[in-house]
Amino acid sequence: MSRPRIVIVGAGFAGYRAARTLSRRIGHHADVTLLNATDYFLYLPLLPQVSAGILEPRRVTVSLTRTLRGVRLVLGVADRIDLAGRAVRYTDPEGRTATLGYDRLVLAVGSVNKLLPVPGVAEYAHGFRGLPEALYLRDHVTRQLELAADDDPRGAAARCTFVVVGAGYTGTEVAAHMQRSTAELARRQALPDGVQPRWLLLDIAPRVLPELDEHLSRTADRVLRRRGVDVRMGTSVQEATHDGVRLTDGEFVETRTLVWCVGVRPDPLVKDVGRPLERGRLIVDPHLQVPGQPDVFACGDAAAVPDLERPGELTPMTAQHAWRQGAVAAGNVAASFGVGQRRPYRHRDLGFVVDLGGTRAAADPLGVPLSGLPAAAVTRGYHLAAMPGNRVRVAADWLLDTVLPPQAVQLGLVRSWSVPLDTSSPELARVPGGPGPSTGSHSAPGPDTSTEGAP
Repeated sequence: MSRPRIVIVGAGFAGYRAARTLSRRIGHHADVTLLNATDYFLYLPLLPQVSAGILEPRRVTVSLTRTLRGVRLVLGVADRIDLAGRAVRYTDPEGRTATLGYDRLVLAVGSVNKLLPVPGVAEYAHGFRGLPEALYLRDHVTRQLELAADDDPRGAAARCTFVVVGAGYTGTEVAAHMQRSTAELARRQALPDGVQPRWLLLDIAPRVLPELDEHLSRTADRVLRRRGVDVRMGTSVQEATHDGVRLTDGEFVETRTLVWCVGVRPDPLVKDVGRPLERGRLIVDPHLQVPGQPDVFACGDAAAVPDLERPGELTPMTAQHAWRQGAVAAGNVAASFGVGQRRPYRHRDLGFVVDLGGTRAAADPLGVPLSGLPAAAVTRGYHLAAMPGNRVRVAADWLLDTVLPPQAVQLGLVRSWSVPLDTSSPELARVPGGPGPSTGSHSAPGPDTSTEGAP
């Protein structure tokens, strides 16, 4: 008899965990194929540190071929799911189309940037969902400071003004890390008199990190304001132009930098599956199975998973949940072939961590509120435990960052046109990470705790 074929679409937190679990449980008895746009798993929670120059880009990537033994990697972007024919059509990096047949399918396609109908945002803003965007932001910010040194005071002030929209995990960490980075860079730039880097963090929510406990929110807010970040709650962008942004309170802020971190939405691929959706996510049962499709499972940001701890609600779109859902989905796939017992997805948060740069962080592991150096130690310890690779390299970069000055150079690897805000475009949409949110919540320590979030 032929070996069963298992296809996993997406290598974000959910897809990577599913592939790793299946390779260990039934890898010798089934053909496990992972379809992904890149050859790496991206550890989204540390992306702000890449933009800030603390970590080298490869530190937050984990090789799929090296860490998923026995799993066949296929590079490509899924275009269509044929449930009746049990096939996935995809386009490879060179534009060729092909199909993958399956006996079991795990959809873990993740999420893309959430777009709002704000004039000019699609043209002048950039998101923060992947490695190219992190590298672009690093180069762009460095370039603005360098150009400001030879500009007139008004032009220099605009170049040194940076606006981040969205005070969730990603936006908060981006503002925190990049403020520290630009403050350091400005000390070595001959900026016009009176001009200093200025960061604005905007959100229509009443407080920073509205999804989290008020202790974490207050700690993050206090750290940001003490560093000089202009935190404005109840405020957002009404219009974006080449010269700046008009805020909802009527003020016009001259800037050349608009970072869009307002959240994520499920990958558009799930709409084409043809099965019922809830808030744009593919409905699954507690066993992560698509109703009426016993051969199809879904997990992560693209799946509407019932929260058994809070009846009537769905699990949040965080990496903490995606990481664990990937393991449960894989276990249930294995159980469908007679290996092990299937079980429903059930999870309670162990707490969250927010890295604010340097020795500043906010954390509540197991409900214990922490701030300052203890929170920073817990946060970094958690990330080292949670990462499926590169731990020594990450720790080495952190050590070097404490004893050596940052390197302020533009690498020029990513151009503006290659990182559009609309990441539902074929080239960028399905590079799941997630934060993914899956752009940022990070859960409490432990190698198996969780793109808002860490696994």
